[in-house]
Amino acid sequence: MKRKAEKQQATAPVSAFAARKARQQQAQLVAPEKSAQNEPTVEPPSKRARRSPEEGPARQAANGNDRVQTRRSTRRKEETLSSVGLAEKQPRKPAAVPRAQIPERTPALEKGDAETSDAAEEEEEEDMLEEENGVGVIAVEDDAEDYESPAGDVPEVENFPLSKTRLNKSNIVFSDEHTLCVRIKEKMTLVLLGHYDLWVKRGVISLMGAKLHPSPRLYRVYAPSTHSLPVIKCVAGVDGEAEIEVKSCNSGIYRLRHLSPLYKRIWNGKNTPADKLTLKKASASPKRTFSVLYTSSDDSWNRHLRPLHLERQWSSAIRSLSQRGGRLKVLICGPKASGKSTFSRYLLNHLLSPAPQTENNHRNTDGVAFLDLDPGQPEFSPMGQVYLAHLRSPFFGPPFTHPSLAESQNGSIIRAHHIGATSPKEDPDHYVLAAMDLMDRYRALLASYPQCPLIINYPGWIFGLGLEVATWLVKSLGLSDVVYMSEKGPAEVVEPLGQAAHEARVPLTTLPSQPTDFVSRSSAQLRSMQIQSYFHMSHPTENHNPQWLDTTMSRSRPLVVDYAGPRQGIRGIMVTGSQISPDLLYEALDGALVGVVAVESPNAIMGRADTAGFSGTSERDVIENGRPGLEDLSDAASDVDMNDVTDASHVDAVPTSSSSSSIESMITRTPNEDLPYLFVGSGSCSPLDPKASNCLGLALVRSIDIPSRKLELITPIPGSKLRDALEQGYGIVLVRGMLDNPSWAISEDYYAARAAEKRHQELVAKARKETDTRSGLDAAGDADTQGMVSAVLRDRIRRASNVPWMTVIEDNSRRRREAAQREKSLWKLRKKAYPGSESETDW
Repeated sequence: MKRKAEKQQATAPVSAFAARKARQQQAQLVAPEKSAQNEPTVEPPSKRARRSPEEGPARQAANGNDRVQTRRSTRRKEETLSSVGLAEKQPRKPAAVPRAQIPERTPALEKGDAETSDAAEEEEEEDMLEEENGVGVIAVEDDAEDYESPAGDVPEVENFPLSKTRLNKSNIVFSDEHTLCVRIKEKMTLVLLGHYDLWVKRGVISLMGAKLHPSPRLYRVYAPSTHSLPVIKCVAGVDGEAEIEVKSCNSGIYRLRHLSPLYKRIWNGKNTPADKLTLKKASASPKRTFSVLYTSSDDSWNRHLRPLHLERQWSSAIRSLSQRGGRLKVLICGPKASGKSTFSRYLLNHLLSPAPQTENNHRNTDGVAFLDLDPGQPEFSPMGQVYLAHLRSPFFGPPFTHPSLAESQNGSIIRAHHIGATSPKEDPDHYVLAAMDLMDRYRALLASYPQCPLIINYPGWIFGLGLEVATWLVKSLGLSDVVYMSEKGPAEVVEPLGQAAHEARVPLTTLPSQPTDFVSRSSAQLRSMQIQSYFHMSHPTENHNPQWLDTTMSRSRPLVVDYAGPRQGIRGIMVTGSQISPDLLYEALDGALVGVVAVESPNAIMGRADTAGFSGTSERDVIENGRPGLEDLSDAASDVDMNDVTDASHVDAVPTSSSSSSIESMITRTPNEDLPYLFVGSGSCSPLDPKASNCLGLALVRSIDIPSRKLELITPIPGSKLRDALEQGYGIVLVRGMLDNPSWAISEDYYAARAAEKRHQELVAKARKETDTRSGLDAAGDADTQGMVSAVLRDRIRRASNVPWMTVIEDNSRRRREAAQREKSLWKLRKKAYPGSESETDW
């Protein structure tokens, strides 16, 4: 780009007509040459590559006649769309209401269930039915995160080697329709797509940084196409070979494809050549939840598949850091999309690798503390939070496969704080206070686990004020190492960071960035997938692995909470980021994502707790000496009946205490709804003090019942966790931040109705083939029943389409032609923070 600009400046100025004519002549000369030569390999776009608002409608308009478009939009986005000619008039568009984004349509995905027969063919039939019905989806993108290339650069799918091991009769121990047992020679690799349980029977293998020894334990592995595929490598074997057994699993996460198109086509498709070899003696139509891939061309859906390999410098750095043992306290930082999360995940799994003598449920290990300071893309929690997790077992899968941690042997969340935004730049002071409080919690954790190392994942906010925060953390946290994930600088970032590390006497390690060449989901789409997975995931007591349910938010059982009256369970509602008039609190709260925060002391609201800023001291004294005001709340919940909370149907109130009276004195009741508006500060609402509050999780405000003064909340927070908070006398406060609008919740009913109709049409198509073998009377009766069911399903789709902030728009040929014309005349903008960087546009 820079050389091109210099050449243009060096040339003599010409008129616009002469330049256009020269380009036309050059195109006429170059076109025959390009057609005669082989088409060159096109480099896949970088991780920030995304479609523009014009490209999404243009590509999807040709796929059908119906398009789903939500009517919820911010004023800034409306101005952006109108400036490029995309703002369309809608008859019932509410003013100043944020737009819920519905992701683009992708072809359907197989169920991936061990109980389902040949689900890939079923998905293809659903795609054919969908094309016949002319259904498409339009996506409204946010330009704030775009990092794009010219519109003509369409990446080609190239054949990429994945597995070095070739399955044959000598290395296949046994196989059936759900299980595959193979031997892998030393230094050989095997790549699988899908989700499965892995059992190491002989030898030692490496997987995503972890070294797994023979044991009776099964490791759950998630390998979707949205991320680089994990590689199973034999490190050491018996007689030069390791033996592993791969089993199909039924986690239910594939059911989320019925609720969102983002989950379609991310797992394994049709049987690959390796699968067909191992399924010769199986039934006619078996279906595993995993597939063995030799190369990326083995994929039946022709997706961009890449293996997850590490550079040698990464591997050596992980080995060097792991040698510090319990003394390790490392901060991992760097530009956005440089591989920080991948490096952190590999280092975490490497530290949690079980040795043969510590394989008994990991009870004799201190685990690893993981301090996640990235609220935009957290690893073990939904977006908008920073937290401290204590982990005892390696995790194999992207973040949306473990969006929360239950109290189990695998790990738990020690403490979390609600930032209320995907970027810490919205409130750096609160962000720093939360980080210091979590660091103090880690020091308290060392009393029980003295050999527990610490990994700190810092976000890509590394420029400007983010650099100041990073350097201050390096000086204040008492680290042992600092890792910077970029060798390309820039110098204005590396030099201050190195100076801060030198002052703190901490070694600074610089590693090359390892960004993903191609991604099928943008950062915003991955956040939507993670938050949707968070709300649909459950932790059954009889199984230590999580399960996902495909029940829509509208059909889920809500948690009913009184916000006024004698049984008041919600003490207050806060709005961070900006001041909102009490008259607008109802509109801001209805249908929004809120943080459920437990207020441990009234000082968190009144501001009397000690604070520590950039020049303050450590907050450890607050934890060691106790929090002021807790003695007033010790007996506050002695008479609370929490049976309703355990059943997740109703939250009773905490008896009134002095702390509640202090909170009530700062409450402003809305005139019409009587909502308890907790407003602190001038100009904007001050956040709660992290030393005297903690976040229990997120909730979706499904409805506000004004006559009965009740809130209906959809939340995956366990009832026992809410009960414990109330029994300790803590007050529950809902915090409305600046998180992404839950568009996935608005569109779930529509996609679920469409999925039900497609399944019914598939059954009808199969029934028609069987009518020849039955009497005409029976066939007529079945036709009548099928017609009634089809009418009910069509009515369900109609009702699901007619919801607030979402409209089903019939497309026509004129609209498609206009969209195609816009795509031809569109040039997208490539933005870079500096030469060689990924992008800083998200921050």
